[in-house]
Amino acid sequence: MFEAPLDLALGGVIIFVAYLVRGITGFGSGLIAIPLLTLMYPLTTVVPVVVCLDVIGSTAQAVANRRNVEWKILLPLFPVTLLGIAFAWFFFRYVDTSTLSLLLGIFIIFFAVYQVLPAPALKGGPVMALPFGVLGGLLGTLFGTGGPAYVIYFNLRGLSKSEFRASYAVYFVIDGAVRLAVYVLALSLISAELALLLVCSLAPFALGLFAGGKVHSDISPDTFKRLISLVLLLSGVALILRH
Repeated sequence: MFEAPLDLALGGVIIFVAYLVRGITGFGSGLIAIPLLTLMYPLTTVVPVVVCLDVIGSTAQAVANRRNVEWKILLPLFPVTLLGIAFAWFFFRYVDTSTLSLLLGIFIIFFAVYQVLPAPALKGGPVMALPFGVLGGLLGTLFGTGGPAYVIYFNLRGLSKSEFRASYAVYFVIDGAVRLAVYVLALSLISAELALLLVCSLAPFALGLFAGGKVHSDISPDTFKRLISLVLLLSGVALILRH
């Protein structure tokens, strides 16, 4: 139950840290918040709460940074993401998803490490929307974490830190809103406990996002790239641990 003040206080700290990271990098809140919150609360409560906060945060970031959105780079992702979702149903039926999780985790870790090495930066053109859009839809459907694929795509397209954060925010507003609608329609997931956790999360969520935005404005592009690589590294490790 959520009545324990200590659980709510600890949950608030977790939410603050998760959205501090999201305020700085533009993504990664679910990677931090969901595993830690599920140590105290049911997954069916935690996931809708985090997705709701993500949609609110992404909407705020998208509106505030709308001039930095790179639509030409962003728009090709939408149709191929649907293709990735369709592929996910095939994997559910015919492919060992634990092996897929391991392979994708290794790939993401490799990319994250390469990003911080003194090596030529990896670049890609519009065609990169196809593999990474499909991969994002696939990851999002199978494991609930399509973000790393979109992050790699934006990095390959060479977006600046402001363009990266704004474009990812717009993408997640749409992606997250669809998932949130599913949770709302699934009335069995709506509960007093969920509502209480959501209400108690709003203050640390807003503080974390605000503080992260301030840090984002002050950090250098190189530091931003290292932070992105760190969050990707954690994403890769999380995928491998699912194996």
